[in-house]
Amino acid sequence: MNKLSRIAVAILVACLALWLGIVQLQKSQGFTKDNTLTLYNWGDYIDPALIKKFETKTGYHVSVETFDSNEAMYTKIKQGGTAYDLAVPSDYMIEKMRKAKMLKPIDHSKLTGYQNLGQSFLNQPFDPDNRYSLPYFWGTLGIIYNDQLTSQPITSWSDLWQPQYKGDIMVVDSARDMMAVGLIETGQSVNSTNPAALEKAKQRLDQMAPNVKAVVADEIKMYMVQNEASVAVTWSGEAAEMLANNSHLHYVVPTEGSNLWFDNLVIPKTAKHEKAAYAFLNFMLEPKNAAQNADYIGYSTPNTAAKKLLPAATRNNPAFYPSNQLIQKLQVYSDLSPTTVGLYNDLFLEFKMQH
Repeated sequence: MNKLSRIAVAILVACLALWLGIVQLQKSQGFTKDNTLTLYNWGDYIDPALIKKFETKTGYHVSVETFDSNEAMYTKIKQGGTAYDLAVPSDYMIEKMRKAKMLKPIDHSKLTGYQNLGQSFLNQPFDPDNRYSLPYFWGTLGIIYNDQLTSQPITSWSDLWQPQYKGDIMVVDSARDMMAVGLIETGQSVNSTNPAALEKAKQRLDQMAPNVKAVVADEIKMYMVQNEASVAVTWSGEAAEMLANNSHLHYVVPTEGSNLWFDNLVIPKTAKHEKAAYAFLNFMLEPKNAAQNADYIGYSTPNTAAKKLLPAATRNNPAFYPSNQLIQKLQVYSDLSPTTVGLYNDLFLEFKMQH
């Protein structure tokens, strides 16, 4: 054997030893392909400490992949490739995935702690009897305002049309959410498919246009925290982060009602580790774990037993845990046809072009 061949063999042996070492390390840590749970989640949407706790408790390794939109998540799962064991879509997307037969039914007999979930968060129209999903977090669409820059508290969607807010309101770059504001203002369902009703809602938004400073997304947080805008339309979870950084900010769910949104855990049909998936579902149903996660994320938990473990200032805050009376006025988005979604988008684009 010449010198070059000996070097090649030595490299090969070293690589093999390294590979075997990695495999052995993974096995010693429980990180084998057969007991790895693959979770497809929104970014920074679970306390990392809970992942470690779950791994230590169960011996399963958790591989987390993230997405930034329901549509991106849907496409990735639809295309196949990665076999996700659990995913966290929102309400209307769960309905779409259910209709497309992309989800495995959840066997409730394998669940422990299901009774911890509040009845008002179960049996929603997008998943009757929770056959395919379990609520993970929930929240609302509402208004955040700065008490130093507004003359009085804001309580209603109609306040956004007040001339005193000219050029000073930030609104979310979301067709569904802003059209919902217009629809609620004109007395319609946030799931309306009537072109005339949608046009009327858009016209109502047009009347607000002089008050709109900008149509943006994450930038709302910076503007509001730094006192560069007095009012914004945003989601409760985003608002929680802003409130933590500016004591003059307040979040309200308008008295007329709003959108109630859900992010739920589902088991995609391509899942390969169902036993691990149920272990994770049961782990997250435990009140202590759900409370820890809610405290870390800042969103509202549907786990009523977990809510009792949260700080009083949090669980008694009507902005994030509205009264049952107000919850009755909240509407959950339904999955709309591509044609209707296109109409929403077109009308919203016409509104945006004014800014």
